[in-house]
Amino acid sequence: MIPDPVRRRLAPPALPAGSGWVVTAIVVAVAAILRLDDLAHPAGIQFDEVYYANEARAMLEHGVEYKDGNPAFVVHPPLGKWLIAMGIRLFGFTEVGWRVAAAVAGTLCVLIIVRTGRRLFRSDVLAGAAGLLVALDGMHLVMSRVALLDIFLTLFVVAAFGCLVLDRERRRARWLAALEAGRGGPAFAVPWWRLAAGVLIGCGLAVKWSALWYLLAFLLLIYLWEVGARRSAGAPRAWRGALVGESGWLAAVVVLAVIVYVASWAGWFAGDTGYFRHWLRDSSGVDDGNLVGVLTNWWHYHREAYGFHTGLSKQHTYQSWPWQWLLLGRPVLIYRSAAPSCGAPSCMADITALGTPLLWWAFPPVLAVLARLGISRRDWRVGALFICVGAGLLPWFWYALQGRTMFAFYALPALPFLALATAYVLGVIAKARPGFLGPAIAGAYMLLVVACFAYFYPIYMGHSLPYDAWQARMWLGGRWI
Repeated sequence: MIPDPVRRRLAPPALPAGSGWVVTAIVVAVAAILRLDDLAHPAGIQFDEVYYANEARAMLEHGVEYKDGNPAFVVHPPLGKWLIAMGIRLFGFTEVGWRVAAAVAGTLCVLIIVRTGRRLFRSDVLAGAAGLLVALDGMHLVMSRVALLDIFLTLFVVAAFGCLVLDRERRRARWLAALEAGRGGPAFAVPWWRLAAGVLIGCGLAVKWSALWYLLAFLLLIYLWEVGARRSAGAPRAWRGALVGESGWLAAVVVLAVIVYVASWAGWFAGDTGYFRHWLRDSSGVDDGNLVGVLTNWWHYHREAYGFHTGLSKQHTYQSWPWQWLLLGRPVLIYRSAAPSCGAPSCMADITALGTPLLWWAFPPVLAVLARLGISRRDWRVGALFICVGAGLLPWFWYALQGRTMFAFYALPALPFLALATAYVLGVIAKARPGFLGPAIAGAYMLLVVACFAYFYPIYMGHSLPYDAWQARMWLGGRWI
């Protein structure tokens, strides 16, 4: 007979019944309305849309990036621009056309956070809170309304994580079934959700190389979760057994990610006009019409792109360092109107990729509380969230030591995990205080975030404000201007 504690540790989570899709629908509807409303504003190409919108249009026409009638050297993989191109194909080369894919990606991101949070917390309220925190985050909103790449990277990262959470449940359920059947281990089964995570993180790599850190983090999570399942099931030598037993599937995740990444370059491989497509022939006269030549040229492209990234140290007005990001030390101005009208003598209209302050300023204490809870509770969710936050933030500290130019929205892929961590801590507060005090504290914080978002909403959407009203929102003065 299987002891109850073992059964509880291995059994799938008992999810609340009835309200899950209602909560999901409400939160996702809020996210969708905010991200799709008046998507054509501001008019024209803004900030780095000058690169990605034009590159996406060129890819529709040529299969690769072009500029001024010639193949263009670009330093990010193609998938994000192909997604932007899908919107342009549907709506034309208009503001809606080049922005709609980002808006859809941002909305899907909120959907996945709610559904994943439900499985993490076994609570529709906490899952909805996590999704709402992201839906009402200013940086996430702004990056969901411009044709940049980071929102696509965020979507693929959080989708891959959601698949791994489902894989963890399936794997532990198979261990439980094996114990019930008196076997020494689970029967063979293809871990489809794990393989799906490999495909999705490959998509992330095909948007931006920084997804590599999430690939490594997810491989670590798969291994640690398998060790935990084996230990819960009483299997001997859990650490060694997990390494031996899962190494093939870990390799499969990596292989799938690589395959997806390479496939995203299909336009470059299929034609003859891509930048460096015939570098070997042009530089040394060597025939590069065979597979070795093509791959040599492709590898040279990657070496040059990597050299650009590592050598990027040009000063920029809105650059910032990783230790400033959670404190909102230097947000990025996306748009500013030259002469807005608001009915006042002096007006201002801009769009600033600024995280909702009362949310982001809560992240450092949330992480401190989470660390304390992780030590005292030994909760697998705490470790998972820390690993994912770390994958999104810590590598940039190393790049900062090299003086590399970077921007606050590079932290965007970490936001879903920070929001889930915040929801986790709010759940602990709600349960820790007697009577209605705990829920009241958690609810009051959520209301404050909503009010803070509403206050800053005009500078997320580019609405015209009297100058004094705009100035009042610049809480950190020159750091935000």
